Amino acid sequence: MAKSLVIVESPAKAKTVKKFLGNNYVVKASVGHIIDLPKSKLGVDIENNFEPDYITIRGKGPVLKEIRQEAKKVDKIYLATDPDREGEAISWHLANALNIPNETPCRIEFNEITKNAIKSAIKKPRKINQSLVDAQQARRVLDRLVGYKISPLLWQKVRKGLSAGRVQSVATKIIKDREAEIEGFVQEEYWSLTLKTEDKNKTKLEVKFQNDENGNKDLKSEDEVNNILKRIKNKALRVTAVKKSEKKRNPYAPFTTSTLQQEASNRLGYSTKRTMSIAQQLYEGIELQKEGSVGLITYMRTDSTRISEEAKLSAASYIMEGFGEGYLGQDQSKKAEKKQIQDAHEAIRPTDVMRSPSSIKSSLTKEQYTLYKLIWERFVASQMAPAVFDTLTIDLEAEGISFRANGSRLKFDGFLKVYSYASVTEDVNLPELKEEDTLKIVKSEPKQHFTQPPARYTEATLVKTMEELGIGRPSTYSPTISTILSRGYVEKENRYLKPTELGLLVTELLEDYFPDILDINFTAEMEKRLDLIGEGETEWKELISGFYPPFEKMLAFAEKDMEKYDLVEESDEVCKVCNAKMLIKHGRYGKFLACSNYPECTHTEPILNKIGVKCPECEDGEIIERRSKKGRLFYGCSTFPKCRFVSWYKPLDRKCPQCGSVLLHKKNKSGDKITCSNKECKYEEKAEN
Repeated sequence: MAKSLVIVESPAKAKTVKKFLGNNYVVKASVGHIIDLPKSKLGVDIENNFEPDYITIRGKGPVLKEIRQEAKKVDKIYLATDPDREGEAISWHLANALNIPNETPCRIEFNEITKNAIKSAIKKPRKINQSLVDAQQARRVLDRLVGYKISPLLWQKVRKGLSAGRVQSVATKIIKDREAEIEGFVQEEYWSLTLKTEDKNKTKLEVKFQNDENGNKDLKSEDEVNNILKRIKNKALRVTAVKKSEKKRNPYAPFTTSTLQQEASNRLGYSTKRTMSIAQQLYEGIELQKEGSVGLITYMRTDSTRISEEAKLSAASYIMEGFGEGYLGQDQSKKAEKKQIQDAHEAIRPTDVMRSPSSIKSSLTKEQYTLYKLIWERFVASQMAPAVFDTLTIDLEAEGISFRANGSRLKFDGFLKVYSYASVTEDVNLPELKEEDTLKIVKSEPKQHFTQPPARYTEATLVKTMEELGIGRPSTYSPTISTILSRGYVEKENRYLKPTELGLLVTELLEDYFPDILDINFTAEMEKRLDLIGEGETEWKELISGFYPPFEKMLAFAEKDMEKYDLVEESDEVCKVCNAKMLIKHGRYGKFLACSNYPECTHTEPILNKIGVKCPECEDGEIIERRSKKGRLFYGCSTFPKCRFVSWYKPLDRKCPQCGSVLLHKKNKSGDKITCSNKECKYEEKAEN
């Protein structure tokens, strides 16, 4: 049989694919893009209808040479790059480099790297989809024009090394706008009122204020609370309604790229970059005991929740055998999907549901196992029956003031049997009551609250917001967040994203001089038009031609009118080498101190953010804020490496009353608390907000 050449993107994927194709196929990896726009110049001929100037990427010459040599030895070439617009463009570049005619059916795609999927794909090659290629070209050229035209302007007006981007700048603006909301937030007081009651059998029941006789649900002051307490003093609460019902909780849909990134962040604490890196490994192939290299999940860049019929049947069989027919859900495909689904992919799911996480745990790293478990459980749960709760609501009244008690009990666990990551409240049992029964008020618990500003974005909530606004696409969320962090426009404070001074300045400049680029609606509309190119409904150069003239005018105005900013500030510090004044400068990783006598003196120092606490382990040092290589905030001694005291939690300027060790302020989802740094000491107190 004649030999065939199959070209994929990564060596790991090549290894897995080769296993299923046998000796009559040669499998080679392009290692991503081989041909692209040059890094050293714009690479777009504006005068020639925005024609891209593609070149072989530096360092990829030997890879392309090897692929060409193999291509000469075979009768057929199959281009098996990833099943998305990016993969389509890579195949198109490879086809041009290998002189494959446009009409040749050479493109194959598979959503999962399994034997059946690959064998099936080989049997039905197609022509390269030029519309998908053009959609990728349009995005690439558009991003290149924005980035390579605005970035040099920022170098000239602010400082070298800065960058702007069509999506990254909007993402930074979203974070900046949230910071402005937080700073402008005006706190408002409100109160809650809980009553401890008991019935004639001394059965206790906790009820909460619902509304007054006028339907007002808000308690805005202590006076309002005291007025209610005065009115109901020594009065009994009368049961006005008892409502029993059954409530269903439907399973979650299987993962898309966005929901996987969100859930991995919330449940596992993974960054979007880390999640996509691990998912890529699971997709391309993991070396399993007895099986060899196996692709464990389907393609991980998708915004579809669609599941193939074969996968549904497999899941149904697993659920029936493992849990029984009662746990099998109805057809989840009837759920409505978004109108625009990129490339009609499937959702992210395991390639074989019978390959449970526990059965392959020994072959996976800890990260691979936890992410695979999350994906596997989500998929199986999506095909299961809803969870069912018995709920009970009791309405009560005294002097026209309404109160309510709610309780629920899990009746049937359904999909919760499998999806261990779902949050479930504990059962709350209420006493058997009927209308006109009365309860005695035993104790009142009024509590003062204050409205809180909106929370800063985490990576998970930023991805969710970008998806809701139509900013970027599944493949761009992770690199966008990585870029704005690495450029120093945004920093992480615990898990939260906060704009830096540099990020605020650059974003405000772009808002002033490039309002369309920073306009969320404009950017979302551009994404829709890029999708239309992929669907063959519009020409890509028409889109660029419409975008560039107004952009060029904004650029010319900015070059002429934008003032120059000096980010250098004087400090009170003196250079330890030459005694000259130290200056505060901005670098890629934030502010630092540099000698004003540069270039004669090149001494630099980090800026120490002291928290006003002496080091508990040495007499000389003070506790300062530091950042790990991954940007996580921690606390250490200013005399490091002489003193190696470190803590992830903020030390306080007071000692433990039990053992005299330093106290730490710990921030948790369940609430802040103060604990002792001495692991042997169990002292703990609630932190005041």
